[in-house]
Amino acid sequence: MTARRPKRPRARAAAALAASFFLITGCGPAREPDTMDRLVEDFVFSSLAVSPVAATGAGYHVHRGVRLDELLDDMSEQGMEQQRRFYRAFQARLEAIDPAALTPQERADREILADQIALALLELDTIQNYRHNPTVYVELLGTALFDCYTREYAPIEERFGHIAARLEKAPALLAQAKTNLTDSPEIWVKVARQELDGLIRLVDVTLREAAPQSVSERYRQAADKALKALRDFDRFLKGKLPQEEGTWRLGAEKYAQKFRYQLATGLTPEEVLAAAEKELERIRGQMYEIAVKLGAGKGGAGEDRDAVIRRALDRIAARHATPETYFAEARRDLEEATAFVREHNLVPLFGVENLAVIETPEFMRGIYSVGGFNPAPPLETELGAYYWLTPIPPDWPKERIESKLREYNFYGLKLLTIHEAMPGHYVQFEYANRVTPEPRRLLRAIWGNGPYVEGWAVYATEMMLDEGYLDHSPELRLTFLKQALRVLANAILDVRLHTKGMTDEEALSLMIDKTFQEREEAEGKLVRAKLSSCQLPTYFVGWRDWRELRQVYEKARGDAFSLAEFHRRALETGAVPAPALRELLLGAAGQ
Repeated sequence: MTARRPKRPRARAAAALAASFFLITGCGPAREPDTMDRLVEDFVFSSLAVSPVAATGAGYHVHRGVRLDELLDDMSEQGMEQQRRFYRAFQARLEAIDPAALTPQERADREILADQIALALLELDTIQNYRHNPTVYVELLGTALFDCYTREYAPIEERFGHIAARLEKAPALLAQAKTNLTDSPEIWVKVARQELDGLIRLVDVTLREAAPQSVSERYRQAADKALKALRDFDRFLKGKLPQEEGTWRLGAEKYAQKFRYQLATGLTPEEVLAAAEKELERIRGQMYEIAVKLGAGKGGAGEDRDAVIRRALDRIAARHATPETYFAEARRDLEEATAFVREHNLVPLFGVENLAVIETPEFMRGIYSVGGFNPAPPLETELGAYYWLTPIPPDWPKERIESKLREYNFYGLKLLTIHEAMPGHYVQFEYANRVTPEPRRLLRAIWGNGPYVEGWAVYATEMMLDEGYLDHSPELRLTFLKQALRVLANAILDVRLHTKGMTDEEALSLMIDKTFQEREEAEGKLVRAKLSSCQLPTYFVGWRDWRELRQVYEKARGDAFSLAEFHRRALETGAVPAPALRELLLGAAGQ
């Protein structure tokens, strides 16, 4: 269940050009006592300024006269040290503000800021992906170019001038990468080289063919030098970078620290793991009952329950699109889900004119092997959002194509579309774009709480089925429960792989044997789990949070409870951590 996280300035790629760092940020000691509103505003705009690539994605183009769209993030050691000072200065300012003197809204902002600063410093000082993960650089450069190409924030001639300017800086970025990278797990190198192939095609084919005549010569010169550097970087990855298998594991101590800041749930990894494993068995029982009703078993004592569930899922999986109709069916599902939400007044909608279904960029398919959601830039919401869907490569063997289509069958593709778009991530971000005041909106849109975002998408999918989508289809419900098992497996995998030495074989067995995933899906998720940490549990943790909050809110409201009103109020806050959301909806007493 691959979901698009909000594009955000990450610690691994968030430093400005060294020579202009202080000019861009205006970083320095505060001249008067901070208010929370002033601190939020300063953090939002100066942190975007120190990550020009993220700034373009957020729709922030000029800071203090500096054109950010022409810059790449500075990944040199000097740049990373400047970034450390940047975050430590904000941390000191934040710690000087007394939480007890703040309103609930301000306390929510303070919690988001504190967690993001702590995450950034943990990455810079301890985890240091920029020293070990080459995908950091490939995805940074790919995003830098792709956003300028696809986001129509200026005339195409001007945007291609920005693309050329960034390509001119690409050799320096890749030189920084080769200096920084000391070693890398084999899987990270493999994925980086795959994504690098897509990035080379983007530069050498897609952008070259699209370059307007007025900038074609500048583009050609910049592209030729960048392509030489990209191919040299590929040779570096292939032959010169030491590869150490197993070093992708974060380890229990680092994982617990990152888990605390990234999820902000108050639970430990061990508590989440225990809850997920318990819930997994409960849902498997529900699946068996539905499979029997669908005629896949008799329900007698001693019956092989896994075999019964698998028979039912196999029948469901047989109904699927072809590679040629895959996108058309997703667009149809989007229209169908939108109509259902409107007709049943589940969530007040603002319209879907700014959502497009497009192919996942090639340089992002290592993480987004199925698809995802890419929101509109928070500062340019009129540019629209993307529901990414990863196409099925025509050169795949037939059995691999069939495995992918069986996993995202007629019902599975509907659930993916609900999760990513309607009323999942797309609707949640549409509400986030209406938070006021502006600095608070940007803070919560760009650095919003992961469990809130991912949990809403899972909760909203379940809610659609509960409200009768597809006429209470048992096939759809069984498919959702299978995806719920995937949500649970995500959490189990992440904790066990990074802290308890789970093997590849154990991981694949969990996904294929215990949660009924197709091998293609399971192998892709294993790669994703090795590329990231503390993101996969956000689905389960957030789903629990949303379900529990609704129960508490419904009890507090009694006969006055309205599902649409609950959704509206909870979405209007933006992506805040669960404790803050509860306080904002129910008051400090928790009612």
